[in-house]
Amino acid sequence: MNSVLIFGVVRLIHIFFGSIALFVAPSAMLTRKGGLWHRRWGKIYFWSMAGVAVTAVVMSLIRSGLFFLLIALFSFYLAFTGYRILYRKTPEQRPNRADWTAVSTVLIGSLTLIGYGVYLMLTSSFGTVPIVFGAIGVFFGVADIRAFLHPPTERQAWWYTHMTRMLSAYIATVTAFSVVNFRFLPPVARWLWPTIVGTLGITIWVRYYRKKFSRHRAEGDEQTALNRASAD
Repeated sequence: MNSVLIFGVVRLIHIFFGSIALFVAPSAMLTRKGGLWHRRWGKIYFWSMAGVAVTAVVMSLIRSGLFFLLIALFSFYLAFTGYRILYRKTPEQRPNRADWTAVSTVLIGSLTLIGYGVYLMLTSSFGTVPIVFGAIGVFFGVADIRAFLHPPTERQAWWYTHMTRMLSAYIATVTAFSVVNFRFLPPVARWLWPTIVGTLGITIWVRYYRKKFSRHRAEGDEQTALNRASAD
């Protein structure tokens, strides 16, 4: 089987998994957090992203090149860490070899993206794209190493990590859709508008849940104090 045919078959599988990820993720977002269907849709999304990553690696080795490979690894890292944090909700649940391998890979890949972007900036404004994604990858990678070495004490820390990473992974999915279909936009805009809009959305969502959890803690503390006063 020649490389052209292999590439075409793998590309179809890549599109299949990417389409599932694109349309399944909103179902996980809109269902009750922690509920049965939230978990089911989330697992389907995660494994779809895994399929996207594997096929992207194969395609990059055949034809698409280093940039496509690094973007695929960066995108899957977001989904992987968002999923893995569910198994490390408390400081006692330490990262394992897979976690350290993943963070090492994304840091190396992200630094390579930044270097590639700087090189491209000598001749093209498109260098902005790998620089932005590389910087995001370094930010998340450093944050994860810090959390590995000094686990956060906040009870809901895992929640924010899970939500931020899974939503960031979905931004990567939307970006892929934009790059392929939004040809009316300039190349840099096609790549970066989902990140700009999505980052704003994540910031608003995280702030909403921080206020919500803070309010619930305050109400719980108040109720505890009332119970104690009644007992006295």
